[in-house]
Amino acid sequence: MTALREIRADHDARTIVLYQAYPPAVADAALAAGRFVSPFSFHRMTWIKPSFRWLMHRSNWAQKPGQTRVLAVRITRAGWEEALSRAVLTTAHPDELAGAEVHVQWDPERTLRGAALNQYSIQVGIGRSLIRTFAEEWVTELTDLTPQVQRIAALVRGGQPAKAQRLLPPERPYQLPAETAQRLDIR
Repeated sequence: MTALREIRADHDARTIVLYQAYPPAVADAALAAGRFVSPFSFHRMTWIKPSFRWLMHRSNWAQKPGQTRVLAVRITRAGWEEALSRAVLTTAHPDELAGAEVHVQWDPERTLRGAALNQYSIQVGIGRSLIRTFAEEWVTELTDLTPQVQRIAALVRGGQPAKAQRLLPPERPYQLPAETAQRLDIR
């Protein structure tokens, strides 16, 4: 049985893959440079998500304005765990949340068609004080998944969910240190 709240991600011994959706100008500049550069904003929180299906729901399969390009953002596990060690749940007291460098919220995981499941996926907001560290030290690779996203979406719309499922990036449970897991209400 899957845990109610669990981090599921594509990861290896050194890195974890997170997903973000951007407008073409941000994605193109980042892909050309191999890292985030202007017009990526270093002055506001950026939300990273290890759940591919949740981001597909959020971006409407890369069809929402400003979210038409999907990037796989591979970062170091050390960076990921550093971010989560500084995180505060968005349900915390407003004063605690206001001073947090990283925000964490849990949202219902989604099926390929966008229906909510009875399990939750983590969304992590990297605040302004850490955004340069994220972009310049933690990110190890950027990959444009937009063509894959479009193909999966076409299969889902065409009534071929089994074929679409086979094209999803792999995701498996990611274990955090017990203290961090408990603080972030992973269960």
